[in-house]
Amino acid sequence: MSEMFPHNPLRFEAGSLSKDDQIALYGKLLLPRMIEEKMMSQLRQGKISKWFSGMGQEAISVGVAAAMPEDKFIFPMHRNLGIFTTRNVPLDRLFSQFQGKDHGFTKGRDRSFHFGSPEHKIVGMISHLGPQLGLADGVALSEKIDGTGGCSFVFTGDGGASEGDFHEAVNVAAVWQLPVIIGIENNAWGLSTPSEQQFRCAHFTDKAMGYGIPEEDAIQVDGNDLFDVYHKVKNAVESLREKPRPIILEFKTFRIRGHEEASGTKYYPEGLVDTWSKVDPVERLRDHLMAQGVLNDTQEKAFRAEFKSLIDQGLKGAAAQPAIEADTTEELDDRYAPGTPQGLQEVPDGGDREMRFIDAITEGLRTSMEKHPGLVLMGQDIGPYGGVFKVTDGFVDAFGEERVRNTPLCESAIVGAGLGLSIAGKKAMVEMQFSDFVTCGFNQIVNNLAKIHWRWGQAADVVVRMPTGGGVGAGPYHSQSTEAWFFHVPGLKIAYPSTPADAKGLLRMAIDDPNPVLFFEHKYLYRSLTGPVAEEDYLLEFGVGRTVRAGEDATIVTYGLGVQWAEQVLDAHPEWNVELIDLRTLLPWDEALVMASVQKTGKALVLHEDTMTGGIGAEISSRIHECCFEHLDAPVARTASLDTAFPFAEDLERNFMANARLENDLEALLSR
Repeated sequence: MSEMFPHNPLRFEAGSLSKDDQIALYGKLLLPRMIEEKMMSQLRQGKISKWFSGMGQEAISVGVAAAMPEDKFIFPMHRNLGIFTTRNVPLDRLFSQFQGKDHGFTKGRDRSFHFGSPEHKIVGMISHLGPQLGLADGVALSEKIDGTGGCSFVFTGDGGASEGDFHEAVNVAAVWQLPVIIGIENNAWGLSTPSEQQFRCAHFTDKAMGYGIPEEDAIQVDGNDLFDVYHKVKNAVESLREKPRPIILEFKTFRIRGHEEASGTKYYPEGLVDTWSKVDPVERLRDHLMAQGVLNDTQEKAFRAEFKSLIDQGLKGAAAQPAIEADTTEELDDRYAPGTPQGLQEVPDGGDREMRFIDAITEGLRTSMEKHPGLVLMGQDIGPYGGVFKVTDGFVDAFGEERVRNTPLCESAIVGAGLGLSIAGKKAMVEMQFSDFVTCGFNQIVNNLAKIHWRWGQAADVVVRMPTGGGVGAGPYHSQSTEAWFFHVPGLKIAYPSTPADAKGLLRMAIDDPNPVLFFEHKYLYRSLTGPVAEEDYLLEFGVGRTVRAGEDATIVTYGLGVQWAEQVLDAHPEWNVELIDLRTLLPWDEALVMASVQKTGKALVLHEDTMTGGIGAEISSRIHECCFEHLDAPVARTASLDTAFPFAEDLERNFMANARLENDLEALLSR
């Protein structure tokens, strides 16, 4: 066994732990083992649907939870039952969660350990394990900004450490010197994939050097020795009080029961389970404590009797809870966190005060920074340089580098850090240098930001600002319209202003709203469009469009640069009596305004810069046909960009974009 561990596996170092401490820790270790044994029975009886066993790894969860201060966040995975039990999560609620009952933590919307509990400072995982590290970075960043001396602890596995999110988050933590402990449970297997097919280094601690993490902060731990886990985590916590930085703890351990119960363990080499069973963390500690006279049979039996009673009571409590009955209204309402402020439906009078589109965004962002001391801005080059478009020029001087942060090229980790800041009680704004780059943070947005409130009631107070769109000769990777990628995702809000006044008011609402908002800014408009903007602070209501022009013969529904395109065409044809609707926001969008207009005019054209197939226009057109069919004098028309990638050459770009066809499409509609 010596090759498995950094020390003799039969030797325990109690250190400063008293006999009572040792006994108490053993009790904390025994409880999740006994729960697991009961869950095996529950699984066979069909009372729970799935189980990911942590047998053989319990010492890690228990040691971490016992060593971490109770007011500091832990980010567990699906084998970390001991985190929940050591932090005293009520067993009836825990079992209700496993059974999909409302008395659990997710109202039946997620399973097993895919949940969090703000009360217990536990943040639930998603099935993509790597993204958790970015969230832990955000919580650690909050601790560092506040100067609390605290830290966060995040789990991943040897498989999860192969994901790009691992690299991004560790890199960010190292660059920013964040007080985060990264615990890697190295149990030598992915699902059925052995470690030698996951990575080529001998140990995960070997990776630390590449991030600039010194050898003394990359520590191997005997994951089957509760005392070793406890002491090394406690030492790390105490060290981070004095010097914030990332620390990697690699826990050497083994997964006795396989990935999950249905997968079995047939892929394990013969004799491997027997070998590791010799250092089973529960039996190993029990035998040691009895040999040392710290624990006796009476105490052991008392523990088991007490825990059996607690488990039985918890199961009875869960069984007494009714099965969930679906409530459609509740399901839809829970997509968003409460607390969205009341906004205006129309912008206040700006008088003679003219501003460029980009300056209105800057003003809205500056006002938000002044109003919310806990708001942190993050993005590539947004610091002293002011961002590639200079939106944040001068912000470092005004608000400091702690709140206006240059980031590495780690979009997933930074979006995750934004969510982590929200979990810690702050607000975050993440700037994508171009909306095209959002694909690198896509998973965090659609699976974490969008779902986390609906899953277990955690607000995602994050705004992602995205310069978007074409017309500037930037080619296929700096010109795409990406809003439709997110239009399909419940839980997100999407704003897309077309005027400087709207840009200021919608951005102020986006930041004050406790929900995740994607804020699209057409970069062609940054310096080409000016308009009146009120000096006062104001928030514009999401889901309220505006009638740009009244008309009787047809309705154009559009947003962003499409509003200017439509106005240019209508200015050129004063004989066309067309109503123009600016949606302003896409999630939610003002369906009532659109339907009222189409019912009046009898004809509709939906215009957007994005490509035609699968664009937002398809959904709006469908809804118009469903709601206004009897009022339509012609099928709803759509004008969009070509179904190709975005071209670079000037003439190709001009031909690609939707405005090249708008005049003809509108004329054809009016003639029907």
